[in-house]
Amino acid sequence: MDTRVYHCEQVEDLKNLSIDILTDFQGSKIFTFHGQLGVGKTALIKNLCQELGYYDPVTSPTFSLINEYSGTFGKIYHMDLYRLRNLDEAFEIGLEEYLHSGHYCFIEWPTLAESLLDAYNRVTIEVDIYLNRKIELHFIN
Repeated sequence: MDTRVYHCEQVEDLKNLSIDILTDFQGSKIFTFHGQLGVGKTALIKNLCQELGYYDPVTSPTFSLINEYSGTFGKIYHMDLYRLRNLDEAFEIGLEEYLHSGHYCFIEWPTLAESLLDAYNRVTIEVDIYLNRKIELHFIN
């Protein structure tokens, strides 16, 4: 798959983009999210979860590291790996089991996890000075 590029002017537009992203993704249910603090990674994940049938609050799992949600299409794992220092810590929390579960995995700050992945969807979010967002979706295998 070529890289897909989406644009939105407001955070509210992420709902429509989440539909496109779930339609365009290839194969893997694993999505890594890249972007600076405050660009909308968690907001996009919230909208993706809603499109997958989970309507309760979605918050970044900064302290818990992994939140588990149950949507219409099965379990959804939302991860924030910012606080992990090395792969040993990733193994201690059972990261590999989540990644190989066959369920949707949305991973913020995924640098450590990417070395464990065979195939995944990489989502990169950039914000310009006018708060417009450019979102790229690229399948990595």
